[in-house]
Amino acid sequence: MIPSIHRPAYIEVDLNNIASNIKQVLNHLNNGEEIFAVVKANAYSHGIVEVSKTALESGATGLCVATLDEALEIRDAKINAPILVLGVTEATDVSLASEKNISLTVADNDWISEVKKQDFDKINIHLGIDSGMSRIGYTNREMIEEAITMIKADKRINPEGIFTHFATADDPDDTYFQQQLTIFHKLTDDLEIEFKYKHVANSATALWREQSDFNMVRLGIAMYGMNPSGTSIELPYKLKPAFNLYSELVFVKEVKPGTKIGYGATYTAEENQWIGTIPIGYADGWLRRMSGFEVLINGQRCPIVGRICMDQFMVRLPEKYKAGTKVTILGKDEFGNKITIQEAAEYADTINYEIVCSLSERLPRIY
Repeated sequence: MIPSIHRPAYIEVDLNNIASNIKQVLNHLNNGEEIFAVVKANAYSHGIVEVSKTALESGATGLCVATLDEALEIRDAKINAPILVLGVTEATDVSLASEKNISLTVADNDWISEVKKQDFDKINIHLGIDSGMSRIGYTNREMIEEAITMIKADKRINPEGIFTHFATADDPDDTYFQQQLTIFHKLTDDLEIEFKYKHVANSATALWREQSDFNMVRLGIAMYGMNPSGTSIELPYKLKPAFNLYSELVFVKEVKPGTKIGYGATYTAEENQWIGTIPIGYADGWLRRMSGFEVLINGQRCPIVGRICMDQFMVRLPEKYKAGTKVTILGKDEFGNKITIQEAAEYADTINYEIVCSLSERLPRIY
Protein backbone atom coordinates (compact mmCIF):
# COMPACT_ATOMS: atom_id res chain seq x y z
CA MET A 1 0.00 0.00 0.00
CA ILE A 2 1.29 3.46 -0.91
CA PRO A 3 1.21 5.99 1.97
CA SER A 4 -1.21 8.85 1.32
CA ILE A 5 1.20 11.76 1.50
CA HIS A 6 -1.17 14.19 -0.21
CA ARG A 7 -3.58 14.50 2.72
CA PRO A 8 -3.02 15.96 6.20
CA ALA A 9 -2.88 12.73 8.22
CA TYR A 10 0.28 11.08 9.52
CA ILE A 11 2.00 9.18 12.31
CA GLU A 12 4.90 10.94 14.01
CA VAL A 13 7.48 8.63 15.63
CA ASP A 14 10.02 9.90 18.14
CA LEU A 15 13.07 7.71 17.58
CA ASN A 16 14.90 9.42 20.46
CA ASN A 17 12.27 8.07 22.85
CA ILE A 18 12.69 4.54 21.46
CA ALA A 19 16.45 4.85 21.99
CA SER A 20 15.87 6.11 25.54
CA ASN A 21 13.56 3.19 26.37
CA ILE A 22 16.08 0.61 25.16
CA LYS A 23 18.84 2.18 27.22
CA GLN A 24 16.57 2.26 30.28
CA VAL A 25 15.88 -1.46 29.99
CA LEU A 26 19.55 -2.25 29.35
CA ASN A 27 20.49 -0.40 32.53
CA HIS A 28 18.21 -2.68 34.54
CA LEU A 29 19.22 -6.03 33.03
CA ASN A 30 21.71 -8.49 34.47
CA ASN A 31 25.24 -8.27 33.13
CA GLY A 32 25.62 -10.11 29.86
CA GLU A 33 21.94 -10.08 28.91
CA GLU A 34 21.33 -8.95 25.35
CA ILE A 35 18.29 -7.26 23.83
CA PHE A 36 16.73 -8.43 20.60
CA ALA A 37 14.31 -5.68 19.54
CA VAL A 38 10.90 -7.01 18.46
CA VAL A 39 10.04 -5.16 15.24
CA LYS A 40 7.28 -7.39 13.88
CA ALA A 41 4.06 -5.86 12.51
CA ASN A 42 6.01 -2.94 11.04
CA ALA A 43 7.56 -2.36 14.46
CA TYR A 44 4.10 -2.16 16.06
CA SER A 45 3.21 0.39 13.34
CA HIS A 46 6.24 2.58 14.15
CA GLY A 47 8.18 1.59 11.00
CA ILE A 48 10.29 -1.57 10.79
CA VAL A 49 13.40 -0.21 9.05
CA GLU A 50 13.79 3.03 10.99
CA VAL A 51 13.07 1.39 14.34
CA SER A 52 15.46 -1.49 13.59
CA LYS A 53 18.27 0.95 12.86
CA THR A 54 17.53 2.98 16.00
CA ALA A 55 17.31 -0.12 18.19
CA LEU A 56 20.66 -1.45 17.01
CA GLU A 57 22.32 1.96 17.42
CA SER A 58 20.92 2.12 20.98
CA GLY A 59 22.29 -1.16 22.27
CA ALA A 60 20.11 -3.95 20.89
CA THR A 61 22.23 -6.71 19.35
CA GLY A 62 19.54 -8.43 17.28
CA LEU A 63 15.98 -8.24 15.98
CA CYS A 64 12.87 -10.41 16.21
CA VAL A 65 10.09 -10.60 13.63
CA ALA A 66 7.01 -12.75 13.08
CA THR A 67 7.51 -13.74 9.44
CA LEU A 68 10.30 -14.40 6.98
CA ASP A 69 9.06 -11.55 4.79
CA GLU A 70 9.55 -9.08 7.63
CA ALA A 71 13.11 -10.34 8.03
CA LEU A 72 13.71 -9.96 4.30
CA GLU A 73 12.51 -6.36 4.41
CA ILE A 74 15.16 -5.66 7.04
CA ARG A 75 17.86 -7.38 4.99
CA ASP A 76 16.80 -5.42 1.90
CA ALA A 77 17.49 -2.26 3.94
CA LYS A 78 21.13 -3.42 4.30
CA ILE A 79 20.80 -4.20 8.01
CA ASN A 80 23.10 -7.11 8.84
CA ALA A 81 22.31 -7.77 12.52
CA PRO A 82 21.02 -11.16 13.70
CA ILE A 83 17.32 -11.67 12.97
CA LEU A 84 15.07 -14.34 14.50
CA VAL A 85 11.72 -15.26 12.95
CA LEU A 86 9.47 -16.14 15.89
CA GLY A 87 6.69 -17.72 13.84
CA VAL A 88 6.69 -20.96 11.88
CA THR A 89 8.38 -20.71 8.47
CA GLU A 90 7.77 -23.17 5.64
CA ALA A 91 10.56 -25.74 5.47
CA THR A 92 10.84 -25.10 1.74
CA ASP A 93 11.96 -21.53 2.48
CA VAL A 94 14.99 -22.60 4.49
CA SER A 95 17.39 -22.00 1.58
CA LEU A 96 16.24 -18.37 1.35
CA ALA A 97 16.60 -17.89 5.11
CA SER A 98 20.04 -19.50 4.94
CA GLU A 99 21.13 -17.25 2.09
CA LYS A 100 20.07 -14.14 4.04
CA ASN A 101 21.45 -15.39 7.39
CA ILE A 102 18.04 -15.34 9.09
CA SER A 103 17.43 -17.56 12.11
CA LEU A 104 14.26 -19.67 12.17
CA THR A 105 12.08 -21.12 14.91
CA VAL A 106 11.67 -24.90 15.08
CA ALA A 107 8.38 -26.08 16.56
CA ASP A 108 8.27 -29.81 15.74
CA ASN A 109 10.33 -32.67 14.36
CA ASP A 110 8.40 -33.04 11.11
CA TRP A 111 9.75 -29.59 10.20
CA ILE A 112 13.32 -30.73 10.85
CA SER A 113 12.75 -33.81 8.69
CA GLU A 114 11.53 -31.63 5.83
CA VAL A 115 14.40 -29.17 6.24
CA LYS A 116 16.98 -31.95 6.04
CA LYS A 117 15.69 -32.68 2.50
CA GLN A 118 16.33 -29.10 1.36
CA ASP A 119 19.42 -27.72 -0.36
CA PHE A 120 21.08 -25.00 1.75
CA ASP A 121 24.45 -24.17 3.29
CA LYS A 122 23.67 -23.44 6.95
CA ILE A 123 20.66 -22.42 8.99
CA ASN A 124 20.55 -21.07 12.54
CA ILE A 125 17.57 -22.38 14.48
CA HIS A 126 15.91 -21.71 17.84
CA LEU A 127 13.86 -24.47 19.44
CA GLY A 128 10.46 -23.13 20.49
CA ILE A 129 9.18 -24.64 23.73
CA ASP A 130 5.48 -24.55 24.61
CA SER A 131 5.50 -24.22 28.39
CA GLY A 132 1.84 -23.19 28.64
CA MET A 133 1.02 -20.64 25.94
CA SER A 134 -0.36 -23.46 23.71
CA ARG A 135 0.60 -21.63 20.55
CA ILE A 136 3.63 -23.31 18.93
CA GLY A 137 6.51 -25.39 20.21
CA TYR A 138 7.55 -28.62 21.89
CA THR A 139 5.70 -29.91 24.94
CA ASN A 140 7.51 -33.22 25.37
CA ARG A 141 11.07 -33.83 26.59
CA GLU A 142 11.42 -36.99 24.54
CA MET A 143 10.56 -35.08 21.35
CA ILE A 144 13.08 -32.37 22.23
CA GLU A 145 15.81 -34.97 22.71
CA GLU A 146 14.86 -36.54 19.38
CA ALA A 147 15.10 -33.08 17.77
CA ILE A 148 18.59 -32.66 19.17
CA THR A 149 19.64 -36.02 17.77
CA MET A 150 18.32 -35.00 14.35
CA ILE A 151 20.10 -31.64 14.54
CA LYS A 152 23.42 -33.16 15.59
CA ALA A 153 23.24 -35.50 12.59
CA ASP A 154 23.12 -32.58 10.14
CA LYS A 155 26.01 -30.12 10.43
CA ARG A 156 24.14 -27.59 8.31
CA ILE A 157 21.69 -26.98 11.18
CA ASN A 158 23.14 -24.77 13.91
CA PRO A 159 21.25 -24.85 17.24
CA GLU A 160 21.59 -21.17 18.07
CA GLY A 161 18.85 -20.78 20.68
CA ILE A 162 16.04 -22.20 22.75
CA PHE A 163 13.11 -20.24 24.14
CA THR A 164 9.57 -20.05 25.45
CA HIS A 165 6.91 -17.37 25.75
CA PHE A 166 4.96 -16.47 28.89
CA ALA A 167 1.20 -16.04 28.81
CA THR A 168 0.83 -14.05 32.07
CA ALA A 169 4.08 -12.17 32.71
CA ASP A 170 2.03 -8.94 32.88
CA ASP A 171 -0.28 -10.32 35.60
CA PRO A 172 0.33 -9.34 39.26
CA ASP A 173 -0.39 -12.98 40.19
CA ASP A 174 2.73 -14.91 39.16
CA THR A 175 1.35 -18.42 39.82
CA TYR A 176 0.99 -19.40 36.17
CA PHE A 177 4.23 -17.61 35.27
CA GLN A 178 6.12 -19.72 37.79
CA GLN A 179 4.37 -22.84 36.51
CA GLN A 180 5.52 -22.10 32.96
CA LEU A 181 9.05 -21.39 34.16
CA THR A 182 9.16 -24.73 35.97
CA ILE A 183 7.92 -26.57 32.88
CA PHE A 184 10.52 -24.85 30.69
CA HIS A 185 13.35 -25.91 33.01
CA LYS A 186 11.98 -29.45 33.17
CA LEU A 187 11.93 -29.66 29.38
CA THR A 188 15.25 -27.99 28.65
CA ASP A 189 17.72 -28.36 31.53
CA ASP A 190 20.78 -30.56 30.89
CA LEU A 191 20.21 -31.08 27.18
CA GLU A 192 23.12 -32.42 25.13
CA ILE A 193 23.47 -29.21 23.13
CA GLU A 194 24.72 -25.90 24.52
CA PHE A 195 22.70 -23.07 23.00
CA LYS A 196 24.14 -19.60 22.45
CA TYR A 197 20.84 -17.98 23.41
CA LYS A 198 18.44 -19.16 26.08
CA HIS A 199 15.58 -16.69 26.24
CA VAL A 200 12.18 -16.44 27.90
CA ALA A 201 11.77 -12.72 28.54
CA ASN A 202 9.29 -10.59 26.69
CA SER A 203 8.82 -6.94 27.74
CA ALA A 204 6.70 -7.82 30.76
CA THR A 205 9.20 -10.40 31.99
CA ALA A 206 12.09 -7.97 31.55
CA LEU A 207 10.26 -5.27 33.51
CA TRP A 208 8.85 -7.25 36.43
CA ARG A 209 10.34 -10.77 36.70
CA GLU A 210 13.71 -12.20 37.64
CA GLN A 211 15.41 -14.25 34.86
CA SER A 212 18.95 -14.79 35.99
CA ASP A 213 19.28 -18.12 34.12
CA PHE A 214 18.82 -16.52 30.70
CA ASN A 215 20.88 -14.28 28.47
CA MET A 216 18.55 -12.56 26.01
CA VAL A 217 15.41 -10.38 26.19
CA ARG A 218 12.90 -10.02 23.37
CA LEU A 219 11.95 -6.39 23.91
CA GLY A 220 8.67 -5.41 22.29
CA ILE A 221 5.95 -3.07 23.57
CA ALA A 222 8.15 -1.49 26.27
CA MET A 223 10.61 -0.33 23.62
CA TYR A 224 7.84 1.82 22.20
CA GLY A 225 7.08 3.38 25.58
CA MET A 226 3.92 1.45 26.42
CA ASN A 227 3.06 -0.60 29.49
CA PRO A 228 2.65 -4.31 28.60
CA SER A 229 0.06 -4.72 31.36
CA GLY A 230 -2.04 -1.72 30.37
CA THR A 231 -2.69 -0.43 33.88
CA SER A 232 -2.56 -3.71 35.85
CA ILE A 233 1.00 -3.14 37.11
CA GLU A 234 2.83 0.16 37.43
CA LEU A 235 6.02 0.47 35.43
CA PRO A 236 9.17 0.09 37.57
CA TYR A 237 10.81 3.01 35.76
CA LYS A 238 9.77 5.67 33.28
CA LEU A 239 9.32 4.84 29.62
CA LYS A 240 8.70 7.45 26.93
CA PRO A 241 5.90 6.99 24.38
CA ALA A 242 7.17 7.32 20.83
CA PHE A 243 3.92 7.40 18.87
CA ASN A 244 1.68 10.30 17.84
CA LEU A 245 -1.19 10.36 15.33
CA TYR A 246 -2.01 13.76 13.85
CA SER A 247 -4.34 15.19 11.24
CA GLU A 248 -6.14 18.44 10.41
CA LEU A 249 -9.66 19.71 9.98
CA VAL A 250 -10.34 19.58 6.25
CA PHE A 251 -13.90 20.89 6.38
CA VAL A 252 -15.86 22.91 8.97
CA LYS A 253 -19.57 23.72 8.87
CA GLU A 254 -22.34 24.95 11.14
CA VAL A 255 -25.38 22.69 11.38
CA LYS A 256 -28.90 23.42 12.64
CA PRO A 257 -30.84 21.55 15.34
CA GLY A 258 -32.12 18.22 14.01
CA THR A 259 -29.23 17.73 11.55
CA LYS A 260 -28.14 14.08 11.27
CA ILE A 261 -24.43 13.21 11.16
CA GLY A 262 -22.86 10.19 9.47
CA TYR A 263 -23.90 6.71 8.34
CA GLY A 264 -27.01 5.38 9.99
CA ALA A 265 -27.90 8.92 11.14
CA THR A 266 -26.86 7.89 14.64
CA TYR A 267 -26.12 11.42 15.85
CA THR A 268 -28.55 14.33 15.84
CA ALA A 269 -27.53 17.90 16.63
CA GLU A 270 -29.73 19.27 19.42
CA GLU A 271 -28.73 22.89 18.77
CA ASN A 272 -26.65 24.92 16.35
CA GLN A 273 -23.25 23.19 16.32
CA TRP A 274 -19.93 23.50 14.53
CA ILE A 275 -18.91 20.18 12.97
CA GLY A 276 -15.40 19.43 11.70
CA THR A 277 -14.36 16.65 9.31
CA ILE A 278 -11.04 14.80 9.74
CA PRO A 279 -9.60 12.71 6.86
CA ILE A 280 -8.91 9.42 8.67
CA GLY A 281 -11.20 6.41 8.92
CA TYR A 282 -11.38 2.69 9.48
CA ALA A 283 -9.37 2.01 6.29
CA ASP A 284 -6.51 3.72 8.14
CA GLY A 285 -7.12 1.58 11.22
CA TRP A 286 -9.08 4.20 13.18
CA LEU A 287 -11.87 1.71 13.67
CA ARG A 288 -15.62 2.24 13.99
CA ARG A 289 -15.54 1.34 17.66
CA MET A 290 -13.72 4.64 18.28
CA SER A 291 -16.98 6.48 17.51
CA GLY A 292 -17.79 8.63 20.54
CA PHE A 293 -14.13 8.94 21.58
CA GLU A 294 -12.39 12.32 21.63
CA VAL A 295 -9.60 14.16 19.81
CA LEU A 296 -7.64 17.27 20.74
CA ILE A 297 -8.13 20.45 18.71
CA ASN A 298 -6.81 23.84 19.75
CA GLY A 299 -6.21 22.48 23.24
CA GLN A 300 -9.82 21.30 23.59
CA ARG A 301 -11.22 17.77 23.74
CA CYS A 302 -13.74 17.35 20.95
CA PRO A 303 -16.06 14.31 20.77
CA ILE A 304 -16.35 12.15 17.67
CA VAL A 305 -19.97 12.30 16.48
CA GLY A 306 -21.69 9.82 14.21
CA ARG A 307 -20.07 6.66 12.94
CA ILE A 308 -16.49 6.65 11.74
CA CYS A 309 -16.44 6.27 7.94
CA MET A 310 -13.91 4.39 5.83
CA ASP A 311 -11.82 7.52 5.15
CA GLN A 312 -13.20 10.31 7.38
CA PHE A 313 -14.90 11.07 10.68
CA MET A 314 -16.66 14.05 12.19
CA VAL A 315 -16.23 15.85 15.51
CA ARG A 316 -18.24 18.42 17.42
CA LEU A 317 -16.31 21.67 17.86
CA PRO A 318 -16.77 24.12 20.76
CA GLU A 319 -16.65 27.03 18.29
CA LYS A 320 -15.75 27.74 14.69
CA TYR A 321 -12.23 26.60 13.84
CA LYS A 322 -10.52 27.16 10.52
CA ALA A 323 -9.96 24.33 8.09
CA GLY A 324 -6.30 23.39 8.45
CA THR A 325 -6.36 23.46 12.27
CA LYS A 326 -4.19 20.65 13.70
CA VAL A 327 -5.91 17.61 15.22
CA THR A 328 -4.23 15.31 17.74
CA ILE A 329 -5.82 11.87 17.61
CA LEU A 330 -3.19 10.08 19.72
CA GLY A 331 -0.27 11.60 21.59
CA LYS A 332 0.64 15.09 22.75
CA ASP A 333 -0.62 18.33 21.27
CA GLU A 334 1.13 21.69 20.98
CA PHE A 335 -0.37 22.83 24.30
CA GLY A 336 0.99 19.90 26.32
CA ASN A 337 -2.33 18.02 26.47
CA LYS A 338 -2.38 14.36 25.49
CA ILE A 339 -4.58 11.44 24.58
CA THR A 340 -2.72 8.24 25.40
CA ILE A 341 -2.84 5.00 23.48
CA GLN A 342 -3.87 3.30 26.71
CA GLU A 343 -6.84 5.68 27.04
CA ALA A 344 -7.93 4.80 23.51
CA ALA A 345 -7.49 1.09 24.25
CA GLU A 346 -9.65 1.27 27.35
CA TYR A 347 -12.36 3.11 25.43
CA ALA A 348 -12.31 0.43 22.72
CA ASP A 349 -12.19 -2.40 25.28
CA THR A 350 -8.92 -3.71 23.91
CA ILE A 351 -5.16 -3.46 24.53
CA ASN A 352 -2.64 -0.79 23.56
CA TYR A 353 -0.95 -3.24 21.16
CA GLU A 354 -4.08 -3.48 19.00
CA ILE A 355 -4.62 0.27 18.80
CA VAL A 356 -1.21 0.93 17.23
CA CYS A 357 -0.98 -2.28 15.18
CA SER A 358 -4.35 -1.58 13.57
CA LEU A 359 -3.09 1.64 11.96
CA SER A 360 -2.46 1.00 8.29
CA GLU A 361 0.33 1.68 5.83
CA ARG A 362 -1.85 4.35 4.23
CA LEU A 363 -0.73 6.69 7.02
CA PRO A 364 2.76 8.10 6.34
CA ARG A 365 5.34 7.76 9.13
CA ILE A 366 7.36 10.88 9.94
CA TYR A 367 10.45 10.55 12.14
